[in-house]
Amino acid sequence: MKEGHHFDQSMGGIAGLFENMRQNTQGLANTHLETEKNLKGSVLPILDRLHKEIKNKSKELSSGALKSAKEVEKARNTTQKYIELLGQQTANYESSGGKMHAHEDPYIVQRGVYHRLGKQVMEENNNRHDLISVQNNFAQFESHIIEVIQQAMASFQQFVGGQAQKVDQLYADMLGTTQRVPLDFEWRQFVGRNANMLVDPNGPERTIEGIAFPNQNHKATKAMIEGTLERKSRNKLSLSGYSSGYYVVTPSKYLHEFKDSDNLRKDPTPELSIYLPDATIGTPNGEKFNIKGKDVSKGIGSKLSGTSEIAFKAHSASDAEKWFGVIRSVVGHAPANLSSEPTSPISPVEEKRVISQPPINTESSGAAAAEEKHPAPLQTSGITGGETVASPATATPASAHAPVSAVDHAAPASAEEKI
Repeated sequence: MKEGHHFDQSMGGIAGLFENMRQNTQGLANTHLETEKNLKGSVLPILDRLHKEIKNKSKELSSGALKSAKEVEKARNTTQKYIELLGQQTANYESSGGKMHAHEDPYIVQRGVYHRLGKQVMEENNNRHDLISVQNNFAQFESHIIEVIQQAMASFQQFVGGQAQKVDQLYADMLGTTQRVPLDFEWRQFVGRNANMLVDPNGPERTIEGIAFPNQNHKATKAMIEGTLERKSRNKLSLSGYSSGYYVVTPSKYLHEFKDSDNLRKDPTPELSIYLPDATIGTPNGEKFNIKGKDVSKGIGSKLSGTSEIAFKAHSASDAEKWFGVIRSVVGHAPANLSSEPTSPISPVEEKRVISQPPINTESSGAAAAEEKHPAPLQTSGITGGETVASPATATPASAHAPVSAVDHAAPASAEEKI
Protein backbone atom coordinates (compact mmCIF):
# COMPACT_ATOMS: atom_id res chain seq x y z
CA MET A 1 0.00 0.00 0.00
CA LYS A 2 1.40 3.39 -1.00
CA GLU A 3 1.90 6.05 1.65
CA GLY A 4 -0.59 8.40 0.04
CA HIS A 5 -3.31 5.80 0.35
CA HIS A 6 -3.16 5.61 4.14
CA PHE A 7 -5.20 8.79 4.68
CA ASP A 8 -8.66 9.62 3.45
CA GLN A 9 -8.58 12.44 0.91
CA SER A 10 -11.84 14.03 2.05
CA MET A 11 -11.86 17.10 4.31
CA GLY A 12 -11.94 16.55 8.05
CA GLY A 13 -9.06 14.08 8.25
CA ILE A 14 -5.26 14.07 8.13
CA ALA A 15 -5.19 14.86 4.41
CA GLY A 16 -7.39 17.89 5.02
CA LEU A 17 -5.13 18.92 7.89
CA PHE A 18 -2.06 18.80 5.66
CA GLU A 19 -3.82 20.90 3.03
CA ASN A 20 -4.69 23.49 5.67
CA MET A 21 -1.08 23.50 6.87
CA ARG A 22 0.22 24.04 3.34
CA GLN A 23 -2.01 27.09 2.89
CA ASN A 24 -1.19 28.70 6.24
CA THR A 25 2.56 28.12 6.14
CA GLN A 26 2.97 30.10 2.93
CA GLY A 27 3.35 33.23 5.09
CA LEU A 28 5.91 31.62 7.42
CA ALA A 29 8.83 31.45 4.96
CA ASN A 30 10.90 33.94 6.95
CA THR A 31 10.70 32.78 10.58
CA HIS A 32 13.03 33.99 13.27
CA LEU A 33 16.05 31.97 14.41
CA GLU A 34 14.71 31.85 17.93
CA THR A 35 11.48 30.26 16.72
CA GLU A 36 13.56 27.73 14.80
CA LYS A 37 15.48 26.80 17.98
CA ASN A 38 12.32 26.38 20.00
CA LEU A 39 10.74 24.15 17.40
CA LYS A 40 13.79 21.95 17.14
CA GLY A 41 14.13 21.65 20.91
CA SER A 42 10.50 20.99 21.86
CA VAL A 43 8.25 20.01 18.97
CA LEU A 44 10.48 17.85 16.83
CA PRO A 45 11.39 15.38 19.62
CA ILE A 46 7.71 14.57 19.98
CA LEU A 47 7.46 13.80 16.28
CA ASP A 48 10.72 11.85 16.33
CA ARG A 49 9.38 9.63 19.05
CA LEU A 50 6.22 9.17 17.05
CA HIS A 51 8.27 8.25 13.98
CA LYS A 52 10.17 5.62 15.96
CA GLU A 53 6.92 4.23 17.29
CA ILE A 54 5.60 3.90 13.74
CA LYS A 55 8.76 2.07 12.61
CA ASN A 56 8.58 -0.26 15.61
CA LYS A 57 4.95 -0.93 14.82
CA SER A 58 5.91 -1.83 11.27
CA LYS A 59 8.57 -4.28 12.53
CA GLU A 60 6.06 -5.79 14.93
CA LEU A 61 3.66 -6.42 12.07
CA SER A 62 6.40 -8.01 9.94
CA SER A 63 7.60 -10.34 12.69
CA GLY A 64 4.14 -11.25 14.00
CA ALA A 65 1.30 -11.42 11.50
CA LEU A 66 3.48 -12.19 8.49
CA LYS A 67 5.22 -15.03 10.31
CA SER A 68 1.92 -16.63 11.30
CA ALA A 69 0.72 -16.28 7.71
CA LYS A 70 3.73 -18.34 6.56
CA GLU A 71 2.87 -21.01 9.13
CA VAL A 72 -0.66 -21.16 7.74
CA GLU A 73 0.67 -21.59 4.21
CA LYS A 74 3.02 -24.34 5.37
CA ALA A 75 0.19 -26.17 7.19
CA ARG A 76 -2.06 -25.93 4.12
CA ASN A 77 0.64 -27.41 1.88
CA THR A 78 1.10 -30.31 4.28
CA THR A 79 -2.66 -30.97 4.38
CA GLN A 80 -2.86 -30.86 0.58
CA LYS A 81 -0.10 -33.46 0.28
CA TYR A 82 -2.00 -35.85 2.56
CA ILE A 83 -5.25 -35.24 0.68
CA GLU A 84 -3.45 -36.12 -2.56
CA LEU A 85 -2.02 -39.22 -0.82
CA LEU A 86 -5.56 -40.22 0.20
CA GLY A 87 -6.60 -39.94 -3.43
CA GLN A 88 -3.74 -42.22 -4.48
CA GLN A 89 -4.49 -44.84 -1.82
CA THR A 90 -8.21 -44.90 -2.52
CA ALA A 91 -7.40 -45.37 -6.21
CA ASN A 92 -5.02 -48.21 -5.25
CA TYR A 93 -7.82 -49.70 -3.15
CA GLU A 94 -10.13 -49.76 -6.16
CA SER A 95 -7.49 -51.13 -8.55
CA SER A 96 -6.06 -53.78 -6.20
CA GLY A 97 -9.38 -54.98 -4.82
CA GLY A 98 -8.52 -53.82 -1.31
CA LYS A 99 -5.21 -55.70 -1.05
CA MET A 100 -2.66 -53.22 0.27
CA HIS A 101 -0.18 -52.63 3.08
CA ALA A 102 -1.41 -51.55 6.49
CA HIS A 103 0.21 -48.10 6.36
CA GLU A 104 -1.44 -47.55 2.94
CA ASP A 105 -4.93 -48.23 4.29
CA PRO A 106 -7.17 -45.30 3.15
CA TYR A 107 -8.70 -45.28 6.63
CA ILE A 108 -5.30 -44.58 8.17
CA VAL A 109 -4.46 -41.97 5.52
CA GLN A 110 -7.80 -40.24 6.08
CA ARG A 111 -7.15 -40.02 9.82
CA GLY A 112 -3.79 -38.51 8.93
CA VAL A 113 -5.65 -35.92 6.82
CA TYR A 114 -7.84 -35.06 9.80
CA HIS A 115 -4.78 -34.75 12.00
CA ARG A 116 -3.11 -32.28 9.63
CA LEU A 117 -6.37 -30.46 9.08
CA GLY A 118 -6.51 -29.95 12.83
CA LYS A 119 -3.04 -28.40 12.76
CA GLN A 120 -3.97 -26.28 9.74
CA VAL A 121 -7.16 -25.00 11.36
CA MET A 122 -5.24 -24.23 14.56
CA GLU A 123 -2.66 -22.21 12.57
CA GLU A 124 -5.41 -20.45 10.62
CA ASN A 125 -7.27 -19.53 13.79
CA ASN A 126 -4.04 -18.37 15.45
CA ASN A 127 -3.31 -16.24 12.39
CA ARG A 128 -6.84 -14.90 12.48
CA HIS A 129 -6.50 -13.96 16.14
CA ASP A 130 -3.17 -12.28 15.39
CA LEU A 131 -4.71 -10.26 12.55
CA ILE A 132 -7.67 -9.21 14.68
CA SER A 133 -5.28 -8.18 17.44
CA VAL A 134 -3.19 -6.21 14.94
CA GLN A 135 -6.29 -4.49 13.62
CA ASN A 136 -7.43 -3.53 17.08
CA ASN A 137 -3.95 -2.30 17.96
CA PHE A 138 -3.78 -0.27 14.78
CA ALA A 139 -7.10 1.37 15.61
CA GLN A 140 -5.62 2.49 18.92
CA PHE A 141 -2.34 3.37 17.28
CA GLU A 142 -4.08 5.57 14.71
CA SER A 143 -5.72 7.44 17.55
CA HIS A 144 -2.36 7.75 19.29
CA ILE A 145 -0.74 9.15 16.14
CA ILE A 146 -3.40 11.78 15.79
CA GLU A 147 -3.21 12.58 19.48
CA VAL A 148 0.58 13.03 19.31
CA ILE A 149 0.24 15.22 16.26
CA GLN A 150 -2.25 17.33 18.16
CA GLN A 151 0.20 17.66 21.05
CA ALA A 152 3.00 18.63 18.69
CA MET A 153 0.85 21.22 17.01
CA ALA A 154 -0.23 22.66 20.36
CA SER A 155 3.44 23.02 21.39
CA PHE A 156 4.25 24.53 18.04
CA GLN A 157 1.55 27.17 18.50
CA GLN A 158 2.98 28.20 21.83
CA PHE A 159 6.39 29.10 20.37
CA VAL A 160 5.04 31.12 17.49
CA GLY A 161 2.37 32.89 19.54
CA GLY A 162 4.66 35.88 20.04
CA GLN A 163 4.73 36.67 16.34
CA ALA A 164 2.46 39.04 14.56
CA GLN A 165 -1.29 38.71 14.92
CA LYS A 166 -1.61 37.39 11.44
CA VAL A 167 0.89 34.65 12.02
CA ASP A 168 -0.87 33.84 15.30
CA GLN A 169 -4.17 33.52 13.48
CA LEU A 170 -2.61 31.26 10.88
CA TYR A 171 -1.30 28.85 13.45
CA ALA A 172 -4.49 29.01 15.49
CA ASP A 173 -6.32 27.96 12.35
CA MET A 174 -3.94 25.04 11.85
CA LEU A 175 -4.41 23.97 15.49
CA GLY A 176 -8.17 24.20 15.20
CA THR A 177 -8.10 22.05 12.08
CA THR A 178 -5.94 19.48 13.83
CA GLN A 179 -8.15 19.30 16.89
CA ARG A 180 -11.27 18.86 14.81
CA VAL A 181 -9.97 15.57 13.44
CA PRO A 182 -11.81 12.75 15.28
CA LEU A 183 -9.46 10.21 16.82
CA ASP A 184 -11.03 7.34 14.90
CA PHE A 185 -11.65 9.25 11.66
CA GLU A 186 -8.77 7.81 9.65
CA TRP A 187 -9.32 4.28 10.96
CA ARG A 188 -13.02 4.30 10.11
CA GLN A 189 -12.28 5.57 6.62
CA PHE A 190 -9.47 3.03 6.19
CA VAL A 191 -11.76 0.17 7.20
CA GLY A 192 -14.42 1.41 4.81
CA ARG A 193 -11.97 1.56 1.89
CA ASN A 194 -10.26 -1.78 2.61
CA ALA A 195 -13.03 -3.94 4.09
CA ASN A 196 -12.20 -6.74 1.66
CA MET A 197 -8.60 -6.92 2.95
CA LEU A 198 -9.41 -7.06 6.67
CA VAL A 199 -10.64 -9.93 8.82
CA ASP A 200 -14.22 -9.62 10.03
CA PRO A 201 -14.03 -9.89 13.85
CA ASN A 202 -17.69 -11.00 13.92
CA GLY A 203 -17.18 -13.83 11.43
CA PRO A 204 -17.17 -17.46 12.64
CA GLU A 205 -13.96 -19.41 13.13
CA ARG A 206 -13.13 -22.41 10.96
CA THR A 207 -13.92 -25.90 12.17
CA ILE A 208 -12.97 -29.33 10.88
CA GLU A 209 -16.66 -30.22 10.57
CA GLY A 210 -17.11 -27.43 8.01
CA ILE A 211 -14.30 -28.68 5.75
CA ALA A 212 -14.78 -31.08 2.84
CA PHE A 213 -11.99 -32.72 0.88
CA PRO A 214 -11.74 -35.29 -1.93
CA ASN A 215 -12.53 -38.92 -1.00
CA GLN A 216 -13.69 -37.83 2.44
CA ASN A 217 -16.67 -40.21 2.25
CA HIS A 218 -15.03 -42.95 0.15
CA LYS A 219 -16.23 -46.41 1.10
CA ALA A 220 -12.67 -47.49 1.87
CA THR A 221 -12.48 -44.92 4.68
CA LYS A 222 -15.62 -46.10 6.48
CA ALA A 223 -15.08 -48.60 9.27
CA MET A 224 -17.05 -51.83 9.07
CA ILE A 225 -17.15 -51.85 12.88
CA GLU A 226 -15.28 -49.84 15.48
CA GLY A 227 -15.33 -49.34 19.20
CA THR A 228 -13.63 -50.13 22.49
CA LEU A 229 -12.45 -53.66 23.32
CA GLU A 230 -10.28 -55.07 26.05
CA ARG A 231 -7.22 -57.13 25.07
CA LYS A 232 -5.48 -59.59 27.34
CA SER A 233 -1.79 -58.90 27.90
CA ARG A 234 0.51 -61.23 25.94
CA ASN A 235 3.02 -61.17 28.80
CA LYS A 236 2.27 -64.21 30.96
CA LEU A 237 3.96 -62.58 33.94
CA SER A 238 1.83 -59.43 33.67
CA LEU A 239 -0.64 -58.82 36.48
CA SER A 240 -2.57 -56.13 34.66
CA GLY A 241 -4.95 -58.59 32.94
CA TYR A 242 -6.94 -56.82 30.21
CA SER A 243 -6.15 -53.37 28.81
CA SER A 244 -8.65 -51.20 26.94
CA GLY A 245 -8.06 -50.01 23.37
CA TYR A 246 -9.91 -48.64 20.35
CA TYR A 247 -10.28 -51.20 17.55
CA VAL A 248 -11.44 -50.82 13.94
CA VAL A 249 -12.16 -53.30 11.15
CA THR A 250 -11.70 -51.55 7.80
CA PRO A 251 -12.91 -52.46 4.29
CA SER A 252 -9.26 -53.20 3.50
CA LYS A 253 -9.69 -56.27 5.77
CA TYR A 254 -7.42 -55.03 8.56
CA LEU A 255 -8.04 -55.06 12.29
CA HIS A 256 -6.32 -51.94 13.65
CA GLU A 257 -5.71 -51.11 17.30
CA PHE A 258 -5.42 -47.49 18.49
CA LYS A 259 -5.04 -46.03 21.94
CA ASP A 260 -8.20 -43.96 21.42
CA SER A 261 -10.42 -42.45 18.71
CA ASP A 262 -8.89 -38.96 18.91
CA ASN A 263 -7.61 -37.69 15.53
CA LEU A 264 -6.32 -34.33 16.76
CA ARG A 265 -4.11 -34.84 19.81
CA LYS A 266 -1.56 -36.99 17.98
CA ASP A 267 -1.08 -38.66 14.62
CA PRO A 268 -3.35 -41.75 14.71
CA THR A 269 -0.81 -44.53 14.05
CA PRO A 270 -2.03 -48.10 14.73
CA GLU A 271 -0.51 -49.91 17.70
CA LEU A 272 -1.49 -53.21 16.08
CA SER A 273 -2.57 -54.20 12.55
CA ILE A 274 -3.73 -57.70 11.62
CA TYR A 275 -4.61 -58.67 8.04
CA LEU A 276 -7.76 -60.68 8.75
CA PRO A 277 -7.79 -62.97 5.65
CA ASP A 278 -4.49 -64.37 6.99
CA ALA A 279 -5.87 -64.69 10.54
CA THR A 280 -8.03 -67.21 12.43
CA ILE A 281 -10.93 -66.24 14.70
CA GLY A 282 -12.37 -68.36 17.45
CA THR A 283 -16.06 -68.68 18.29
CA PRO A 284 -17.13 -66.23 21.04
CA ASN A 285 -17.50 -67.51 24.58
CA GLY A 286 -19.77 -64.98 26.22
CA GLU A 287 -18.13 -61.60 25.77
CA LYS A 288 -14.71 -63.12 24.96
CA PHE A 289 -13.24 -64.24 21.63
CA ASN A 290 -9.75 -64.96 20.27
CA ILE A 291 -7.91 -64.03 17.08
CA LYS A 292 -4.71 -65.62 15.89
CA GLY A 293 -2.73 -63.55 13.35
CA LYS A 294 0.42 -61.62 12.65
CA ASP A 295 0.93 -57.97 13.52
CA VAL A 296 1.87 -56.24 10.23
CA SER A 297 2.06 -52.70 11.59
CA LYS A 298 5.27 -50.70 11.49
CA GLY A 299 5.60 -50.57 15.28
CA ILE A 300 8.29 -52.17 17.44
CA GLY A 301 5.79 -54.69 18.81
CA SER A 302 5.18 -56.18 15.35
CA LYS A 303 8.88 -57.06 15.02
CA LEU A 304 8.95 -58.80 18.39
CA SER A 305 5.63 -60.62 18.56
CA GLY A 306 5.29 -62.32 15.12
CA THR A 307 2.20 -64.53 14.84
CA SER A 308 0.39 -64.82 18.15
CA GLU A 309 -3.00 -65.58 19.63
CA ILE A 310 -4.75 -62.56 21.12
CA ALA A 311 -7.67 -62.72 23.54
CA PHE A 312 -10.30 -59.98 23.36
CA LYS A 313 -13.20 -59.11 25.64
CA ALA A 314 -16.20 -56.99 24.54
CA HIS A 315 -18.56 -55.04 26.76
CA SER A 316 -21.22 -57.72 26.43
CA ALA A 317 -21.90 -61.02 24.72
CA SER A 318 -24.02 -59.29 22.05
CA ASP A 319 -21.13 -56.91 21.28
CA ALA A 320 -18.80 -59.89 20.98
CA GLU A 321 -21.20 -61.51 18.50
CA LYS A 322 -21.26 -58.30 16.44
CA TRP A 323 -17.46 -58.17 16.28
CA PHE A 324 -17.30 -61.89 15.53
CA GLY A 325 -19.84 -61.56 12.71
CA VAL A 326 -18.00 -58.70 10.99
CA ILE A 327 -14.55 -60.26 11.41
CA ARG A 328 -15.81 -63.65 10.26
CA SER A 329 -17.26 -62.07 7.08
CA VAL A 330 -13.83 -60.61 6.34
CA VAL A 331 -11.91 -63.78 7.24
CA GLY A 332 -14.23 -65.70 4.92
CA HIS A 333 -12.68 -63.92 1.92
CA ALA A 334 -9.21 -65.35 2.62
CA PRO A 335 -7.54 -67.37 -0.18
CA ALA A 336 -7.65 -71.11 0.41
CA ASN A 337 -3.85 -71.53 0.49
CA LEU A 338 -3.02 -68.82 3.06
CA SER A 339 -2.96 -71.18 6.06
CA SER A 340 -2.80 -74.93 6.01
CA GLU A 341 -3.37 -75.89 9.65
CA PRO A 342 -4.03 -72.89 11.89
CA THR A 343 -4.24 -73.47 15.61
CA SER A 344 -7.69 -72.54 16.89
CA PRO A 345 -7.93 -69.97 19.68
CA ILE A 346 -8.47 -71.43 23.11
CA SER A 347 -12.14 -71.75 24.05
CA PRO A 348 -13.65 -72.83 27.40
CA VAL A 349 -15.74 -75.33 25.43
CA GLU A 350 -14.08 -78.37 23.87
CA GLU A 351 -12.95 -77.32 20.42
CA LYS A 352 -13.44 -79.18 17.20
CA ARG A 353 -11.28 -78.32 14.20
CA VAL A 354 -13.17 -78.46 10.89
CA ILE A 355 -10.83 -79.39 8.04
CA SER A 356 -12.12 -78.91 4.51
CA GLN A 357 -11.32 -81.78 2.14
CA PRO A 358 -12.36 -82.70 -1.38
CA PRO A 359 -15.24 -85.23 -1.49
CA ILE A 360 -14.10 -88.88 -1.48
CA ASN A 361 -16.09 -91.46 -3.48
CA THR A 362 -16.47 -94.44 -1.14
CA GLU A 363 -17.99 -97.43 -2.83
CA SER A 364 -16.70 -100.24 -0.58
CA SER A 365 -18.54 -101.45 2.50
CA GLY A 366 -15.50 -100.72 4.65
CA ALA A 367 -15.52 -97.08 3.63
CA ALA A 368 -19.28 -96.96 4.32
CA ALA A 369 -18.71 -98.31 7.80
CA ALA A 370 -16.00 -95.69 8.38
CA GLU A 371 -18.39 -93.04 7.16
CA GLU A 372 -20.98 -94.09 9.73
CA LYS A 373 -18.42 -93.77 12.51
CA HIS A 374 -16.98 -90.47 11.30
CA PRO A 375 -19.21 -87.79 9.69
CA ALA A 376 -18.38 -86.76 6.17
CA PRO A 377 -15.82 -83.90 6.07
CA LEU A 378 -17.00 -80.46 5.05
CA GLN A 379 -16.08 -79.17 1.59
CA THR A 380 -15.14 -75.51 1.07
CA SER A 381 -16.40 -74.19 -2.26
CA GLY A 382 -13.66 -73.13 -4.62
CA ILE A 383 -11.03 -75.63 -3.29
CA THR A 384 -9.65 -78.02 -5.89
CA GLY A 385 -7.07 -80.78 -5.75
CA GLY A 386 -6.04 -82.70 -2.71
CA GLU A 387 -5.05 -79.78 -0.50
CA THR A 388 -6.29 -79.75 3.07
CA VAL A 389 -7.34 -76.17 3.93
CA ALA A 390 -8.75 -74.83 7.17
CA SER A 391 -12.08 -73.06 7.22
CA PRO A 392 -11.76 -69.30 8.06
CA ALA A 393 -13.65 -69.81 11.35
CA THR A 394 -11.95 -72.91 12.71
CA ALA A 395 -12.85 -72.72 16.39
CA THR A 396 -16.26 -74.46 16.47
CA PRO A 397 -17.65 -75.64 19.83
CA ALA A 398 -18.64 -79.26 19.98
CA SER A 399 -22.08 -78.27 21.24
CA ALA A 400 -22.83 -75.98 18.31
CA HIS A 401 -25.72 -77.19 16.13
CA ALA A 402 -25.49 -74.60 13.35
CA PRO A 403 -22.13 -74.66 11.45
CA VAL A 404 -20.52 -71.30 10.72
CA SER A 405 -19.56 -71.76 7.09
CA ALA A 406 -21.99 -71.82 4.22
CA VAL A 407 -20.30 -74.99 2.94
CA ASP A 408 -22.11 -76.97 5.65
CA HIS A 409 -24.95 -77.41 3.20
CA ALA A 410 -22.63 -79.35 0.92
CA ALA A 411 -22.05 -82.24 3.36
CA PRO A 412 -25.57 -83.78 3.20
CA ALA A 413 -25.48 -83.58 -0.57
CA SER A 414 -22.22 -85.53 -0.65
CA ALA A 415 -23.68 -88.13 1.65
CA GLU A 416 -26.67 -88.62 -0.66
CA GLU A 417 -24.35 -89.08 -3.60
CA LYS A 418 -22.43 -91.77 -1.71
CA ILE A 419 -25.62 -93.62 -0.80
